[in-house]
Amino acid sequence: MKFDIQEILGLLPHRYPFLLIDRIVEFESQKRLVAIKNVTINEPFFQGHFPGYPIMPGVLVVEAMAQAGGIIMMAEIPDHEKKLVVFTGIERAKFRRPVTPGDQLRIEVNVLSFRTRAGRIEGHAYVDGKLACQATLTCQVVTKEREQRAHEDASAAESQPAPEAEKD
Repeated sequence: MKFDIQEILGLLPHRYPFLLIDRIVEFESQKRLVAIKNVTINEPFFQGHFPGYPIMPGVLVVEAMAQAGGIIMMAEIPDHEKKLVVFTGIERAKFRRPVTPGDQLRIEVNVLSFRTRAGRIEGHAYVDGKLACQATLTCQVVTKEREQRAHEDASAAESQPAPEAEKD
């Protein structure tokens, strides 16, 4: 099964400039997914990473793997429009070669464990058939309302005036 960009947008909340998946070329429910990210010089992070020698930040390659894993989770959740998949851990991340403008990143994720509320995946990112990055990632499914309330509570706490000091 393949997913185009519209189907990806229906499963992930990410949008430009943070959506790092362009296409799904293979999908095996609850087992495996292969995604493509076309890396172009127009990516905003290349302005500062690094001037004169543009390299895709490794953390964004890992994020692309996490987004691919999020698609596996969200595709199985019936009310996915009310949910978010959030990243909870990275293990054994290794960066083997730089990813540069013009590269096509092939992201392969395999499910290690899958539950309706949490998951663990093994991800590999390749350029021209050569391993660029690998990592084991964990995630959790949360409701969007819960995340919204957490942000509202944090904003409210920041806007509260500091208590006045007591006078003797």
